[in-house]
Amino acid sequence: MQLAQLNVAKTRYPLDDPRIKDFVDNLDRVNAIAEASEGFIWRLKDDAGNATNIKAFDDPDVILNMSVWSCPQTLKDFLFKTIHRDFLRRKSEWFFAPQTNMYVLWWIEDGHIPTIDEALERLTLLQELGESPEAFSFKSNYPAPSPST
Repeated sequence: MQLAQLNVAKTRYPLDDPRIKDFVDNLDRVNAIAEASEGFIWRLKDDAGNATNIKAFDDPDVILNMSVWSCPQTLKDFLFKTIHRDFLRRKSEWFFAPQTNMYVLWWIEDGHIPTIDEALERLTLLQELGESPEAFSFKSNYPAPSPST
């Protein structure tokens, strides 16, 4: 089993606004670090190499990222032990604070590539029903189930 994650955020400014330039200018750098990280398997990206132009919402200022990792620890290591951590510390400069949980983790079969619809269903499940083995956050960190046969 592998760990899928979705993160959704509403930007304070359009992506071409100078006030969010530092975030946008470092996307390729941070994405390259993710892809080189131990445990990284896959991430959602368009032909330009990132997901900021992939629109899953009516609001053009809502962006998402989605990736697959070998386990929660490898994702945490990327998030909190690389330069990504420095950008997390600055997120309030670029993004509105969410009113509800805007990231979700869930287990997938090895080799499965999650769809945006699947990920949004998991996020909705977490928001409406709370933590469960089907949709959780780092707070719960449910163990991987046995793969189906």
